Amino acid sequence: MKKHFAVFVFVVLVLALCVPPVFAQNSATVKGVCKDLQGNPIADGMVLYVNQTNGQKYPLKTNKNGDYFSLGLSAGAYTITLYRNADDAKAGKELFHANNFTVVLGENTLDFDLKKEQQRAAQGQGLTPEQVKQMQEAQEKAQKEGNTVKALNEKIVAANAAIKAGDFDTAINTLTEATQTDATRDIIWAQLADAYRSSALKQTDPAEKAKRLQEAVTDYQKAIDLKRKSIEAAAKKDPDDSKRLAAYYNNLGEADGKAGKIDDAVKAYNQAAQINPESAASYYYNAGAVFTNAGKVDDAIAAFDKCIAVDPTKADAYYQKGVNMIGKATLQGDKMVAPPGTAEAFQKYLELQPTGPYADVAKQMLASIGAPVQTGFGKKKGAKN
Repeated sequence: MKKHFAVFVFVVLVLALCVPPVFAQNSATVKGVCKDLQGNPIADGMVLYVNQTNGQKYPLKTNKNGDYFSLGLSAGAYTITLYRNADDAKAGKELFHANNFTVVLGENTLDFDLKKEQQRAAQGQGLTPEQVKQMQEAQEKAQKEGNTVKALNEKIVAANAAIKAGDFDTAINTLTEATQTDATRDIIWAQLADAYRSSALKQTDPAEKAKRLQEAVTDYQKAIDLKRKSIEAAAKKDPDDSKRLAAYYNNLGEADGKAGKIDDAVKAYNQAAQINPESAASYYYNAGAVFTNAGKVDDAIAAFDKCIAVDPTKADAYYQKGVNMIGKATLQGDKMVAPPGTAEAFQKYLELQPTGPYADVAKQMLASIGAPVQTGFGKKKGAKN
């Protein structure tokens, strides 16, 4: 009886050893290495396995070496997509994909080497080795450009945050680093100039203020030169480029004006008006303001007249013209006599802005020269019933 029991135990053990583990019947392992066009590992990338039969998804993250690995996939046909990162995966920005990849029980390996994939694709298109090389160089250049733009944008964001917080020196240092990264970007030089100009107005030391204004002028000029070159080299003209160039000239004019360089400031404003006629009224108005601050009354009046000619609805231009004309008034006995057109300038302002910020002062000016407040200036009055 004992002999029979021993035989039975032996048979059970043999049968048990012949039974494979349950998980080995319906699960698989997948792994691989992911490399970019330069042959570098794609760290923190995303490899998405999607079962074509049941739609089951397996998102797998790559490590710093570009490796990915996972257990427990079911056997079957899969679509596998490679993404630069999880955010690109959400946005559907894929780097490469493979269709109908068969995952079998056991271990499966699928590497992604974008450089080799590109070469295979090029060969399939009948490209020569030299053409393949040119294509790879273009891809590498594009990727390098993308990395540079990303780094510069990060510095611009940081600089803008510093400016918003009133920390102009940090903004200047950050943007200076950006110009050292790439000195060919007009927008970087323009923003650096903005930071210098804004910080100059906060300085109590006249020498430091003058120094920062000069830095602003120099950097605006660099931005202007770069933008002009890019416009000339562009195969297709973009209207926004002209607007941006005009804006650079406008800001240059302000920096020159704050530095007391009246002629340079007016020249910059006139350049802006020629480049972007749509906004010429604002640029002529700014020139008039510079002349007004410098006490050049006749030049200021002429500038405001240019502004009004471009935009007859710009109320402030009429007011500032009137103020400058009051400056030319003379006394005849105890009466103030202003040049012809003075009253009309203030009346036009009141017509356009009856409750504007200068309305009360405009009425006082009219009273000082014995003129009535006529908000219906330029309109014929109807007969009274």
